[in-house]
Amino acid sequence: EALQRMTGKSLSGLPLEGFDYQSILGQCCEMPVGYVQIPVGIAGPLLVNGREYSVPMATTEGCLVASTNRGCKAIHLSGGATSILLKDQMTRAPVLSFGSARRAADLMFYLESPANFETLAAEFNRSSRFGRLQKIKCATAGKNLYPRFSCSTGDAMGMNMVSKGVQNVLDFLRKDFPDMNVLGISGNFCSDKKPAAINWIEGRGKSVVCEATIKGDVVRKVLKTSVSALTELNMLKNLVGSAMAGSLGGFNAHASNIVTAVFLATGLDPAQNVESSNCITMMEAVNNGEDLHVSVTMPSIEVGTIGGGTQLPSQSACLNLLGVKGSNKDLPGANAKLLATIVAGQVLAGELSLMSALAAGQLVKSHMKYNRSNKDILNATANAKASS
Repeated sequence: EALQRMTGKSLSGLPLEGFDYQSILGQCCEMPVGYVQIPVGIAGPLLVNGREYSVPMATTEGCLVASTNRGCKAIHLSGGATSILLKDQMTRAPVLSFGSARRAADLMFYLESPANFETLAAEFNRSSRFGRLQKIKCATAGKNLYPRFSCSTGDAMGMNMVSKGVQNVLDFLRKDFPDMNVLGISGNFCSDKKPAAINWIEGRGKSVVCEATIKGDVVRKVLKTSVSALTELNMLKNLVGSAMAGSLGGFNAHASNIVTAVFLATGLDPAQNVESSNCITMMEAVNNGEDLHVSVTMPSIEVGTIGGGTQLPSQSACLNLLGVKGSNKDLPGANAKLLATIVAGQVLAGELSLMSALAAGQLVKSHMKYNRSNKDILNATANAKASS
């Protein structure tokens, strides 16, 4: 009410009651005035690595859940998908300044020397039971140094964990490099929440590849198109078209749609959709042209199953639905790794269905049917309350 008086604007559509604000204060949101409702749909079952998952997707885009569900069906009828974790490494790269390029290079040589790794790892690792330094890769710009620290982070997404480890190392380095000036704990060589070639090439968070072979009759009967049409469209749209656009990590149809919807449902940081949606979709005719091999390679999926919004009741329930709620007591890090493989599998399903709709000329028709409405939602809600 105070905000409405101050601004002169109505907030009648923004709910205030019915939310546990104690669960977010000091960790999720400051100065809350309400909460935004996003519907959650289920796409699946997604059959990946021999297990079925009903995948929650929070979205306001009509067709998205239905389309992804069709992709899940096609994968299931073809025997399922295989999702493989390639790397697990969260990164942080401070920016360090020196009086000369020579001194910046001296520190670079020290940090990248195998002889010093155990000493640096001991300093990095002492602030966490789960954060373990994997490697340090440096870049220089004149007399400025950008050391990119990579580490495993258990079931946490791990930004705070890796930042603490980096601070430990920087404090340790001051003895031999007293002239080092730490300008920022993050120097954008990490790189977090922005398009960056280094995440596409080196990876960040979880790097995953997911593949499936879709039977020819499933392509025809479920996806309503042909193997040849899909492979041609994928080459000319996802590969050539994206290259013509100067795309960076965007060699796909709509990976970010699925990534964002799953992130919102499970309490993950939606801003990290920027790098988490890096994806190249490949399609190839196999078995004498009868069947379709499809894969998505995603080098920087940034997920965790503890911390941040994952602890909120609704988001926690969605993680529980997937069997990855909280930390894995028996094998720390296993839940976050599993979630990344599920995300890649769901992206595979989404890519299959949208590409098929495009190849068959169904996209506009589907969106006109499911993504447009002449209903007045606010009036419908008010009428429902009045009649109850």
